[in-house]
Amino acid sequence: MRVAAGGDRGDTAEVGGAAASVRANRRLKETPTGFVDYGEIPESRQGREASLHRVLIVGGGAGGLELATQLGDRLGSRGKASIALLDKTRVHVWKPHLHEVASGTLDIHVDSVEYLAHARSHHYRFRVGAMCGLDREKRQVFVEPMLDEDGRQLIPPRVLGYDTLIVAVGSVGNDFATPGVKEHAIAIDSADEAARFNRKLINACVRANAQYESLHEGQLHCVIIGAGATGVELAAELHKTMRDIAAYGLDNIDFDKSIRLTIIEAGPRILGPLPQQLAASTADMLNRLGVQVLTGRQAAEITKDGVRLASGEFIPAEMVVWAAGIKAPDFLKDIDGLETDRINRLVVRDTLQTTRDDNIFAIGDCACYVLPEEGKPTPPRAQTAHQMASLVEKAVRARLKKKALPKFKYRDFGNLVNLSEYGTVGNLIGMVGNRSVYLEGVFARLMYRSLYKMHQRALHGTLKTALDTAAKLISRRTEPCVKLH
Repeated sequence: MRVAAGGDRGDTAEVGGAAASVRANRRLKETPTGFVDYGEIPESRQGREASLHRVLIVGGGAGGLELATQLGDRLGSRGKASIALLDKTRVHVWKPHLHEVASGTLDIHVDSVEYLAHARSHHYRFRVGAMCGLDREKRQVFVEPMLDEDGRQLIPPRVLGYDTLIVAVGSVGNDFATPGVKEHAIAIDSADEAARFNRKLINACVRANAQYESLHEGQLHCVIIGAGATGVELAAELHKTMRDIAAYGLDNIDFDKSIRLTIIEAGPRILGPLPQQLAASTADMLNRLGVQVLTGRQAAEITKDGVRLASGEFIPAEMVVWAAGIKAPDFLKDIDGLETDRINRLVVRDTLQTTRDDNIFAIGDCACYVLPEEGKPTPPRAQTAHQMASLVEKAVRARLKKKALPKFKYRDFGNLVNLSEYGTVGNLIGMVGNRSVYLEGVFARLMYRSLYKMHQRALHGTLKTALDTAAKLISRRTEPCVKLH
């Protein structure tokens, strides 16, 4: 079988030596890598739409999904552009909530967004698959084949065309080539990994409760490597969750005496990038909970039985979570000649366009925008992705009108750290001039919860968010406080 090469909007394929005309929505082309282009315009919407400006967003995280929603509502619904979103999963879970998925206090089957349904409601197209390459000259994104649970090919390798490309693939854990991390630790970078850790946690508790012999060394111990926001929030959630699980009939062991949580941090203190007062308050809460915090220690190796430190000390543990650093996915490194930094992030200008291609933007954790005043990149936070998505939405509309693009100005609104039901601490910037205001208690917790509500409002609108909130308040009265399966 031979597939004939064609133009960027070609519609002719040659099979078995015979030429055959195919519709624009199934146009086949031979690419340098053997990938096949199936096009973007369905048969029922050909004609005028085939000539629309094609906007392709890769990555449906906090920034990517908000951007697809805004562009779909404002451009896709009015037939002013063709909007498509590509993501390797079929559901969206807000990344700051992944530690709650891992602990079991949040169920991804309830607190998630189905891309296909959301796309239908907000006038964009969803494509499932993982980006693996780029052809800037032909304006094509290469997508890996997708396999089902049995390992059979579900969707073949393919290419998607674009006129404007926005890369929003987020970040993954950076193991710094530490031996044993990939084999014996879990980096909670995705909903699947968080759910896998949750299953491992529940199984560990059930196993310990059912066994006849005494607990062995390291059993029911969890080591979290990295004391950033994810690490400390996960420690507090696990402290609560493992005791909640014990309350559901696991009464053969004393969880208060058997559970051990340890945080290992290579830096001099926890929450290194955040203000000292916030870090000190968080450390005090963790100490009161009995969480062991080891600062100035570096993990040298992860084994099936625990963690070996650079000092030679060995900490036995049944569960190990790696939260020590982040990087952009490896496939972005110097992709088709684009400029990247040492952790694979795409370097962008103040318009958030990549430095070597005006047709490609990058937002969120995978973008390296250096703040002019501070000389360092924007922090990898949800608020950064949200602000970048808002800027690029305006930039796409400006491109369609052939107007000058807006410039990105990052505003730091502060930080919030939620330690489960034990307390929330944070600082807000800009409430009183440019000063930072320290927060704790009920007000800090309400502020923390409002961040997710703002994300939901950007995706669903005010009415649906309010209805969803009311429904959750009612349903939580009949549900267990922690996921048990």
